[in-house]
Amino acid sequence: MCGIFGIIYKDFREDLGKNLLRAGRKLTYRGYDSVGMAVFESDSIELKKDVGGIEEVNKKYNFEKLRGYKGIVQLRWATFGPPSKQNSQPHYDCSKNMVGAHNGNIVNTKELIEEYEKKGHVFKGENDGEVVVHVIEEEYKQKRNMKNAVQEADTILNGDYAYVITQKNSDKMYCVKKYSSLFLGIGNDFICCSSDLPSIIQFTDSIVSIYDGEYVEYSWNSYQIRKLSSGEKIERSPYKCTLEIEEAEKGEFPHFMLKEIHEQPEKAQALINFLKEPSQMDEFCSELKDESRIYLIGSGSSYNACVLGAYYLNNIAGIEAVPVVAGAFKAVLGQADLSQGAYILISQSGETKDVVRVLNFLEEKKAKKILALVNVLGSSLQLRVKNYLPLLSNVEISVPATKTFTNQVIILLYLSLTLGKRKDKHTIALEEDFGTLPFLIKETLSQTSEKCKEIARFLAKKEYLYYLGYGINFGVCLEAALKMKEITYIPCEGIYSSEFKHGPLAIIKKDDWVIFLSTLEDVYMTLSHINEVSCRFGKICTIAPLDDSLSLNSDELITLPSQNYFFVPLLGNIVAQQIAYYVSQEKGINPDQPRNISKTLTVD
Repeated sequence: MCGIFGIIYKDFREDLGKNLLRAGRKLTYRGYDSVGMAVFESDSIELKKDVGGIEEVNKKYNFEKLRGYKGIVQLRWATFGPPSKQNSQPHYDCSKNMVGAHNGNIVNTKELIEEYEKKGHVFKGENDGEVVVHVIEEEYKQKRNMKNAVQEADTILNGDYAYVITQKNSDKMYCVKKYSSLFLGIGNDFICCSSDLPSIIQFTDSIVSIYDGEYVEYSWNSYQIRKLSSGEKIERSPYKCTLEIEEAEKGEFPHFMLKEIHEQPEKAQALINFLKEPSQMDEFCSELKDESRIYLIGSGSSYNACVLGAYYLNNIAGIEAVPVVAGAFKAVLGQADLSQGAYILISQSGETKDVVRVLNFLEEKKAKKILALVNVLGSSLQLRVKNYLPLLSNVEISVPATKTFTNQVIILLYLSLTLGKRKDKHTIALEEDFGTLPFLIKETLSQTSEKCKEIARFLAKKEYLYYLGYGINFGVCLEAALKMKEITYIPCEGIYSSEFKHGPLAIIKKDDWVIFLSTLEDVYMTLSHINEVSCRFGKICTIAPLDDSLSLNSDELITLPSQNYFFVPLLGNIVAQQIAYYVSQEKGINPDQPRNISKTLTVD
């Protein structure tokens, strides 16, 4: 969602604006509709902000020329109040003595605006970030102490959020973490905070984790972490962050999405190497080996990985696995005894609001085994669970998940194999072939890219599309349809193929396209479902290993380089990612930043 970055230097900096702009650029992948910057020079504040992309607003206000010794940059994704200059962040208080910016949601925003207007506060917009600043301002008037004001504000502001705030003529900044991402970076002549590591690690690899319910008072050379509830001091040393900043550059690729699609063989290999090492994987498995039921919980692409992962666990490990949409978890299982069973929370960012809410609920219900798969180390999810496995995808900049989805599925596949209780021809082949997955992903990319481009040309002209799959392929059909929707804006539905005749088939007319994903084991069922569409003059594209019958019954066949039953969905998804990307290019859409979508969803 929104991204915040606040930095304080030892001395006055001519390049402060340039550095804030660099930080802001690294936050753009989270999704945003407006951008703003505030800098402090001796006893003055300069604040510039507006609706638009960061380069557009920079061109208008020349951020790079701003100077000072401390500053804040913020990229906003609209929740409270529409995108507008007034609702853009950072915000002043009434006397223009304080400036602050936030990420997340203050759910009692409207009530607080009404209350504080009666106290004489003047609001320029309807944004909850502005509410944060006015609440701090009011409490500071009463307490004359910023630490006390921050702690008291915690009792007033309802919601999940992070913010950074500072005063004129002060050598201190304050940042707060309340169920929204926040990190501290320690440099030689500065300290900074940010919603995301990529904006920090270009300046320093020395990172301090901040936990939920904590705030930090920091200057250029010191920091003090305290509990929001009591002000109690917390000692915590920095760690060295190993994220590689060059991963966040597009290089020769026109978009991050395409770059990240092509990084998948390398990232899959790194993950497999890690999984084959004992320690962390063994510890993770030991939590699950005696479990008869495992819940897999995620949102968006992570939920789609849960659907496929549940199939793997059921059919390879012989363990009952239940995929659950994070946002529906409490409604579906709220009355169940959650002290039993194991719960694997899956999130790319480790900050996904719906998933963190499930974690809170599981803790309330005294669940004993809460584990996680997460890409961002130091995130809320990773810090709070007992046991986790890293996705090792490094930074994923493009909003649509690609390499993180693939590595989520690889972990769930390997986990199923490790916990495996069944031995048949499929699982034996899986054990033998597992190490070849990175090579097969690379082969899929090299062998199918041109065909994906060709198919994208006519799919881009369609008003709606379908992905259909039977059995093991259903989860990937959900993911493929999601990719198509989010970066091409074409309505696309992923459906269990045997369900298509129970209603959706009514939509099909001449020359409508349906994309099937099939294993060789499911050819009979796939052919039956293909012909329900083709006999009504619909067009068929099939993604599958080479098969004469599928080729004969499809208008287009995209051939996968492996017949391995358990690999087909993974490799089929590589094809679907490419198709979605090339359709977006046919339609002139930037896939890295699709409209209305955010990378890190920290609101309900």
